[in-house]
Order: sequence, then structure tokens, then C-alpha cells
Amino acid sequence: MLFVWVLSAILSPIDFGEVHTLTGEELKVNNFLIGSALANILATMVSTFTSFAPLGIVLVAMLGVGVAENSEWIDAGLKKLLNVTPKMLLTPMLILISIVSHTAADSGYILVIPFGGVIFYAAGRHPLTGIAAAFAGGSGGFSANFIPSAIDPLIMSFTLEAARILDPEIVLNPLNNIYFTGISSILIVLVGWFVTDKIVEPRLSKTKVDGDEEEMPQMEEVTGKESRAYWMGLFAMILGIVGFILWAIPADSALRGLHLNQQCLGFT
Repeated sequence: MLFVWVLSAILSPIDFGEVHTLTGEELKVNNFLIGSALANILATMVSTFTSFAPLGIVLVAMLGVGVAENSEWIDAGLKKLLNVTPKMLLTPMLILISIVSHTAADSGYILVIPFGGVIFYAAGRHPLTGIAAAFAGGSGGFSANFIPSAIDPLIMSFTLEAARILDPEIVLNPLNNIYFTGISSILIVLVGWFVTDKIVEPRLSKTKVDGDEEEMPQMEEVTGKESRAYWMGLFAMILGIVGFILWAIPADSALRGLHLNQQCLGFT
């Protein structure tokens, strides 16, 4: 922020000859180091933060993600996927799960990376390979996913604010980037699979694993209680999705748009 302030003072006297595409007005760099600009920043600091478009969407999304994470629904789902994966597909599945873990925001770094080491060790492979693969999938595929994740509303909010500079009436939704992120996740899985199995693992094969073998962590099985809770949570989520679809079908549904909501309330 300080760098931008200084840069604005340097560039403000320069005439770039650019105009706004909609209004035709000349575009100039505003000097943020003058007294009135600094006073305005301090006076509007709270409202600027609270009116920031992605803030509300992310807070609401994190409420649901927090319930799924702290109830260990996500934990149980990841264990189930890893436990039924054939050994030959262990690497791509781990990378894929690392990408999907972004549905729970940053919990993948805490949850999936240690799981990667444990499950690779349990499969007779070097645990550092699993840790590296999980970290690569989680970091390299942070914005990639083939299902909606917590970062999609955030990205959409930035896109919407930028798009409305050219078209103030444009309407976007969090799935605008789903084609790009979905294809990106496939590319990351394939590249990560090749690099892990052909480059990383051969280099780590001669590295000795420290510690007593009997004290090494083991991949825990999903208990019966956890499994029942997982399926009940999944069933509840499906019911919620079906409920929203049924709610949106009627032509006068409250989910159809603001103008219909106004008509339902008797406004013109």
C-alpha cells in the first residue's frame, strides 16, 4: 500500500493520454500522498473494509465449510477415498484430493499433507513422496478445482467488480470460472503424477526414513460411527440441494430474481 502511495505521487503529473471507455473522460493517476487523499483514506477505512465485495460472501461460505470441517465430515470423506484407492492410482488420487480439499479453504494443508505421508508409508512407498505430492497438489492447484470451492466466490467478486467498469449491469456468479478451473485441475493431476512417480520418488528411494518402524503413524480406518455420520451428512446435503432446486422451479420463486421478488411484495 505504501509503495502504491509513493508511485501515485510520482505518476500523477504524467499525462498518459488514456480515456475511460464508457464516459470518455481522461484517466489520471490520483496522488494519494496529498492531505485530502490521506484524510479520506482514514475517514472511509471502516466502510471500505465492510463494503469490500468478497468479504460477506467469504464469511458466509466459511460458516458452512467450518461446520463440515469441525464435524470431521470432510476428514471422513478423505479417509474413505484414500482407503479405496488402488496402489497404482495412489499418486493421482492424492493430488486430486489435495486439490478438492480447497473446498474446505486451507484445511488441506493441515489434513491432506500428513495423510499423504501416512498413506504412502502404509503402501510401502517413501512417505516424503506422499508429502511432496500432497503439497504440490494443494499449492499448485490452489485455484483449480472441478467442484465449487470457498475461493470461487472470492474470485467471482473481483471479476464482477472489474467487469462492471465496462458494463455496470453485468451479472456474474461463482461458477463463471468453473470450466477453466476444472480443466486446470486435470492438467495439474497429470503433471503432478508424472513428476512424482518419475522424478521425485526415484530420488527419494534411497533416503532412509528416520524413527522406529513400530512407532510410525498408520492410516486410521473410518470407524462405524464416523461412517454413519458421514453418510447422514451427505444425505442432508443432497436433501438441501434438491430443496433449493425445487424452490427455484416455480416461475414466481423468490430465487428467480430481484424484479420477481419486488412483484411478489407488491412493488412496481
